[in-house]
Amino acid sequence: MKKITLSKEVRVGIMTIVAIFILYFGLNFLKGVDIFKPVDYYLATYKEVDGLVPSSPVYIKGYKVGQVEEIQYDFQKETAFTVRISVSNDIRIPQGSAMELFDDGLMGGKAIQLVYAPQTTPVLFCESGDTLLSQTGAGLLDQLAGGLMPKIENITNQADSLLRSVRLLVDGGSVQNSLSSIEKTTADLAVSSSALKKMMQQDMPLLIQNVQGLTSDFKIVSGNLKKIDFASTFQNIDVTVRDLNQITRKVNDGEGSVGLLLNDKSLYMNLVNVTNSADELLIDLRNSPKRYVHFSLFGSRER
Repeated sequence: MKKITLSKEVRVGIMTIVAIFILYFGLNFLKGVDIFKPVDYYLATYKEVDGLVPSSPVYIKGYKVGQVEEIQYDFQKETAFTVRISVSNDIRIPQGSAMELFDDGLMGGKAIQLVYAPQTTPVLFCESGDTLLSQTGAGLLDQLAGGLMPKIENITNQADSLLRSVRLLVDGGSVQNSLSSIEKTTADLAVSSSALKKMMQQDMPLLIQNVQGLTSDFKIVSGNLKKIDFASTFQNIDVTVRDLNQITRKVNDGEGSVGLLLNDKSLYMNLVNVTNSADELLIDLRNSPKRYVHFSLFGSRER
């Protein structure tokens, strides 16, 4: 079998073609483009592109589905820029959809976002090469400014009101009066502190000594209380209470002299009669003493 021999020039050419293919494939791979996957192309025109460049990403609801392939311009037209994008051909875009130019991040990069139109019945889809509607979304700075400006204005108004209030306080002398009051209060506190310090140095030792003496007295009283036989004392009290109960019972039952005196009605009546008789006797004695007493120096005369 005859061996095929390639010349040096042919080998260099083949290597060059392979290197170009690898470079092209590598660059597209780094861009996230699959060169072996078929794509569809769509166009849109803009007055300004605001920094959009080829290879900028194309999104649908935040998901990358393609990239910007080419930007053509004709400055004699009002819509000077024609942007061509490539989208994977498995993505069907309804008619009436738009290509929106928007900010892709805080660094100011631009990207394209496909905004689907409301679906109709039957659904009609765009064909590759069709021109879509174009629109420009609000930038991040515009969105931030739109959300922050009212808040900043509100904060500014509040700060202005606060400054006016502070100025009114300063001009009205309220702050100076407050400072004078604080200074006076501080002086009073210094005097009170000095008096308290003097009391702590002079009176507190004597007070502590008195407390110690009182504690010693309490210890003596406590020791004396410990010596008292409370059990025997309470036992004697119990015996006395029982005796009193027994005496009370006997009096109530009419036993003994006191019981008879308190419970015998006839004895009570006799005592009342005796008292009445004695009273009558004393009255008669006072009215007629000669009836009961006879006294004479020469003796009594017979009648």
